[in-house]
Amino acid sequence: MRKIIISVFIFLSCSSIFAQYSLKKIWESDSVTLKGPESATYDPVSKTVYISSMNNGSLVQMDLNGKIINGEWVKGLSSNKGIGFHNGFLYNAETASVAVIDMKNGTLLNRIPVEGAVMLNDLDVDEKGVVYVSDTRTGKVYKIENNKPVIYLENIPGANGILTVGSDVYVAGTNTFMKVDADKKITQIGEGYENGLDGIVMISKDEFILSNYRGMLYYVSAKGEKQILLDTRDKKIMANDISFDKKSNTLFVPSFGTNRILGYSLTKSSN
Repeated sequence: MRKIIISVFIFLSCSSIFAQYSLKKIWESDSVTLKGPESATYDPVSKTVYISSMNNGSLVQMDLNGKIINGEWVKGLSSNKGIGFHNGFLYNAETASVAVIDMKNGTLLNRIPVEGAVMLNDLDVDEKGVVYVSDTRTGKVYKIENNKPVIYLENIPGANGILTVGSDVYVAGTNTFMKVDADKKITQIGEGYENGLDGIVMISKDEFILSNYRGMLYYVSAKGEKQILLDTRDKKIMANDISFDKKSNTLFVPSFGTNRILGYSLTKSSN
């Protein structure tokens, strides 16, 4: 009997942890302007969302309610994916280079070539302006400082999602999630996810949402506790490189296959 009581207590404790967040769709963009949106990244400075419209090599500006502001803000990019910001510049991962854009006038300033890269994917910029970008095909993460790329991490199968928080770098592989500190010490947060992890956002201290491009969104704690918040695989709605606006509690989810961005309201229960 005691074992049963303990088991029930553990189950209820875990259930209360897993049930504390929920997602509700509040809007979706049109499916005409965007062509293969791989990344939708919220910029708190301009209070707009920048989208990598990968299949036509452009960056698109969208407001916080899913309305397109500028369908061709920047053109002429190549297979562009992850987006990061720093001091008025936007960094956009292409196949084997990082494009640098002046956000004030929406012009492409230059490209930083990454020698040996095969498919650069997600990207983030830390508070010092250091760029981290994943190469999914080679399982590497590059660090770019003063326009000079170096290999930062290796042997991460399907390296994809990148998030910088202070001096830490969070990385999602195809089915693993880890934290890398300033000394490059790796802490495995979680593993055993369904193959296809894509984006990472932090919703509060030590709490994250991970996307799986097949169409899944996970809540994950720093202790590795996880819950599937949403599964849209049956509807063929993908979940690619996500971003989050903490002020409005809005999660921006690009669906590459359906050419839409979906906005979800994140709610925390009172339990």
